[in-house]
Amino acid sequence: MNITVHRPGELTAADRAAWTAMQSKAHLHGSPELANPFLAPEFALATGHERHGVRIAVVREGGEPAAFFPFHRSVTGVGRAIGLGVSDCQGLVHRPGFRWDARELLRACGLAVWEFDHLVGGQGPFEAGARGSFPSPVMDIDEGYESYLGQLRERSPKFTRTTLAKDRKLGRDHGAVRYVHDERDPRALATLMAWKSAQYRRTGRSDRFAHPWIRELVRRLFHTRTESFAGILSVLYAADVPVAAHFGLRSERVLACWFPAYDPAFSKYSPGLALHLRMAEAAAADGIGYLDLGRGQKEYKDSLKTRELTVSEGWVALRHPVALGHRAHRAPVRALRNTVLSRPELFAPADKLLKRMGKIRSLSRE
Repeated sequence: MNITVHRPGELTAADRAAWTAMQSKAHLHGSPELANPFLAPEFALATGHERHGVRIAVVREGGEPAAFFPFHRSVTGVGRAIGLGVSDCQGLVHRPGFRWDARELLRACGLAVWEFDHLVGGQGPFEAGARGSFPSPVMDIDEGYESYLGQLRERSPKFTRTTLAKDRKLGRDHGAVRYVHDERDPRALATLMAWKSAQYRRTGRSDRFAHPWIRELVRRLFHTRTESFAGILSVLYAADVPVAAHFGLRSERVLACWFPAYDPAFSKYSPGLALHLRMAEAAAADGIGYLDLGRGQKEYKDSLKTRELTVSEGWVALRHPVALGHRAHRAPVRALRNTVLSRPELFAPADKLLKRMGKIRSLSRE
């Protein structure tokens, strides 16, 4: 096994093609999660444009690519999953039957530790370092939208009936409802980011779009388009006025949901739910197998899901002072956050406090 490490721009066209081929055939080899667009070379290359320290390890066996491992490396040798904090699927993309030693890989990459928070399933050598596993809900549409909607009606008849009724009422009250699955107007993307920033502030969360590199990454991905990958902006309009939007990433088989938001003025119509149903319908027509709603406890995800994947967080490390220091710093923070998120009696008051702080922060901006 030969391991070489490259900057994103140094990856050859042949290697990129091999990487894409592994993802395209992943569902045929029993590893459909590897087809996630966050694991695609296009995401790694786009992130490399916006963040220093992005590297890609290429593992070869018999001279042929066997695996690709994108990561972010600091000058001290601390490694993180590429796009940590915004990427919803992480890991090593590999051909069927490939086996690797996590510490051997770390040494070849010049890493003392590698941290992840959305590790895809089936990554045994990395899963050994997991400190927690979490559900990532999905909407299965491989049998078509009508089949999915039928399951939804059977499982949650009141939710389905109410959501569709609100969608119709939106049209009656505000004009014809129109859905654009792949909106190419950058102004619509700017509207979505403004809505999302306001939502983060309103709910007391950290505003991801306050970070220039995240804004630029989303814009770059919006303009990225290959046969196997694209940034997809979906918008729901009422009388040509945008009421809800979502930006996510598409591979050949998976639509990864990422940044959904809506205009609060239309909240009584639940436009975000209507948007997701229309996204599922359009994605099914495009041959997508499932929508990955991403890790996180949200009521709308529980309502829309058909099943759950499992993602993990943690780290793998060498016996190294840098690794010990990093774990000592990060472990308490992650443990406290996960304890609050997993216990309703702690999460409810914490969420209420965050929203109160968000309201105060929003008022102070007026």
